[in-house]
Amino acid sequence: MKVIATNKKAYSDYNILETYEAGIELRGTEVKSLRESGANFKDSFCRIKNGEVFLLNLNIPQYRNGNLNNHDPERPRRLLLHKKEIHRLIGKVKEQGLTIIPTKIYFNSRGLVKVEIAVAKGKKKYDKREDIKKKEINRKINEYLKRNR
Repeated sequence: MKVIATNKKAYSDYNILETYEAGIELRGTEVKSLRESGANFKDSFCRIKNGEVFLLNLNIPQYRNGNLNNHDPERPRRLLLHKKEIHRLIGKVKEQGLTIIPTKIYFNSRGLVKVEIAVAKGKKKYDKREDIKKKEINRKINEYLKRNR
C-alpha cells in the first residue's frame, strides 16, 4: 500500500468512529497526476446524493504533461461502495448527526486508487485542548523514561 495523501486535519477536528475503504471514479489524467504529485484534502468532505456517495473539494492537480483533455482539479468524484455500506452511512448521517470525511487516499496492492472514508463526530474546542494536553503529557513521560534508562 502506497499512501498518496492523508487528511491530518480530520484527526484533530473530528472523533473518528468508523472507517470504510472505497474505490474512487477517476479519469485517466487524474491517476497520472496522483502518481506524480499527490492530492490536497483541504476542506474536502463526502455527500450522499440519490443513493451514491460523492467526494467533494478533493484537489487533484492537473497533470503536467496533459493536453486539452486534462481534468478539472476539484470536480466531484463518485465513491464506489456496496449498497449496504451506503445505506449504513445514510442511517448514521441522518439519525446521529455524524459526518463523512476522507482520511486517506492511497494505491492498494493491485495498483488501484482507494480512499479511506470515516464516519466522524466533530470535536468541540475544549476537546481539542484536552487532546493537546494529553499529547504533551505523553511526550514528557516518554522523554523522561528515555533519559532515565
